[in-house]
Amino acid sequence: MEPEVQGRGFVYLDNAQTTKLDPAILDVMNEFMVDNYGVPGGEFGYRLEEEAREAIERAREVIARRINASPEEIIFTSGGTESNNIAIVGAASSNYYRGKRLVTSRIEHTSVLRIVDKLSRQGFEKILLDVDHQGFVNAADLGAGLGDVRIVSVQHANQEIGTLQDLATIGEISRSNGVLFHCDAVQSFTKEKIDVQTMKVDLLSMSSHLIHGPKGVGALYVRDGVKLQPLLEGDDREKGLRPGTPNVAGIVGFAKAVELMTPEQALRMRRLRDELIESLLTISDSRLNGPRGERRLCNNVNVSFRYVEGEAILMHLDLRGLVVNTGSACYSQKLEPSHVIRALGGTLEESHGSIRLSLSKWTTKEELAYAAETIKEVVKKLRDLSPLGRKLPAQR
Repeated sequence: MEPEVQGRGFVYLDNAQTTKLDPAILDVMNEFMVDNYGVPGGEFGYRLEEEAREAIERAREVIARRINASPEEIIFTSGGTESNNIAIVGAASSNYYRGKRLVTSRIEHTSVLRIVDKLSRQGFEKILLDVDHQGFVNAADLGAGLGDVRIVSVQHANQEIGTLQDLATIGEISRSNGVLFHCDAVQSFTKEKIDVQTMKVDLLSMSSHLIHGPKGVGALYVRDGVKLQPLLEGDDREKGLRPGTPNVAGIVGFAKAVELMTPEQALRMRRLRDELIESLLTISDSRLNGPRGERRLCNNVNVSFRYVEGEAILMHLDLRGLVVNTGSACYSQKLEPSHVIRALGGTLEESHGSIRLSLSKWTTKEELAYAAETIKEVVKKLRDLSPLGRKLPAQR
């Protein structure tokens, strides 16, 4: 079977890294780059300013509705990293909240882990929650240590292994202890149901480019009444939390991407995900990283293969027209072990031997069949070159 995706000549299964822009979104964006190219002005702006302001407010309504928030609680940013930083640094810098302790988990995105590290060098105390072998935070551990805590930051879906945390329980524990709860929902937004009211989330990070929207735009939900210190000083746009000229075309495209993502697409990705998992696990000495079923992000597959390096698999697959990812490659160009797999209790070998495949709303059964067969061939080839791999039984 030859790989073929809309004439590109390769199969792309790295949609947790970024996604292809939906052509329908480009059409909407073009209007605000070529014709209606103004930016919001003052209280009494001219027509181009007013058109831009109205477009942004419509987009704010679309995104707020998706998470059961109010439009006034949505702040537009450049993406998930900036949203995470505004939330955590903004809370840490505010005198409105008690405590000098910052709580997060060991498997968060690096934009969370690194900013918490930085704040810990500035006088805050960092608390890293352990996770079990499937990547779940123990809510009992969280509830036992919230004294003198300023903010809890726990992601919804893990970027590598797809583990979906129990936000409602974490939110309830945080709220009942008077602690701010921030959630990085970049991977899960529109793919999994999010209700900031029932989940008691105070701050929620979102991004556009993982749902076929434009790169360089995202949003932060800030619950009404939550006070944050801004990272930047400037004008009063986005309530002063994100001053500067807004990316009008990007914001409009982001909202269109949200509208185009449907529950039916998520359900279809989930079915295809499970079929791919079962196919890959027929390879001997393979292991699924993360949970199965409803507690796993709908488009995530992460499998470790013993006696082979994930980087080697990736390069061989790329030569065969199959694009996947491995370990923490989306965060670093260094060949470092995955901090997520290590946090699960995985060995250095397992953390280096994992690959992540992530589906999109356009992924087909034919593409996944090609992916599975190609991975089987590559793993066998690499093991045949390894003294340890040659001792393995034949694939099931």
